[in-house]
Amino acid sequence: MIIDGRALAKDVLTRTKARAEKLSNAPHVAGIVASETSATRSYLRIKGQRAVDAGCIFEEQRFAEDVSTDSLREAIQVSQAGAIIVQLPLPTALDAREVCNAIPVLKDADVLSEVAREKFERGDTDALLPPVVGAVREIFLQAHVEMQGKRAVVIGNGWLVGNPCAVWLRQQGAEVTVVTLESGDIQSALADADIIVSGAGSPYLIRPEFLKQGVVLVDAGTSDSNDIVVGDADPACAEKCSVFTPVPGGVGPLAVAKLFENVVTLSERTTNR
Repeated sequence: MIIDGRALAKDVLTRTKARAEKLSNAPHVAGIVASETSATRSYLRIKGQRAVDAGCIFEEQRFAEDVSTDSLREAIQVSQAGAIIVQLPLPTALDAREVCNAIPVLKDADVLSEVAREKFERGDTDALLPPVVGAVREIFLQAHVEMQGKRAVVIGNGWLVGNPCAVWLRQQGAEVTVVTLESGDIQSALADADIIVSGAGSPYLIRPEFLKQGVVLVDAGTSDSNDIVVGDADPACAEKCSVFTPVPGGVGPLAVAKLFENVVTLSERTTNR
């Protein structure tokens, strides 16, 4: 089964917009931006479009690349928006962790702050799922993937993909191994995997001969190869997989939809307080 992430995202956004329309005001999202790259512009354009589809208002707050960490923290603290997103990566001179930790948990739709992440890791009933985790969950629900007792390998240990996906898979009862490009033999680690989630950002790192027949492969890694966006998995891997997410068009669109689903959830909680 090759997952159509765009179609799933459309369904999520339709459901999310129906919820947003029941609120007295459209949820307002502030996007904190301090890095001007072609990739950043593309991400922000997509988020702006999907915000409309979700019944939300997305407003960019742009800062010069030489902005200070304290200035971004202050901007976040005084923001009147119902949800706040920090567009990563930030310039290297900034303390990204300190900036993200300035996001109040009641406004942290991206689950970027340590407080929001700790709630997720504890499995608190009111914890939001990080958007990529939400996307993986949606895919597994649609494909009827069972995780209890399965051997899962997560490639990468980043804050946005690898780390939260490993936490969530363990919460669902999977036996999880985390590997990185630096930690060892990727091919050996994948040989017996029932489930693979990859966020390495290394073009075609995963090859068909690494996989056993019927594996579930979620490719959440993206990178540029000759000006083309590609994933961590060679597209030929699909032939070995019971579930496969292509790049582009797999996890990415669904993660953005899940981000705005989180925005509406936070707005509903604020309204009902």
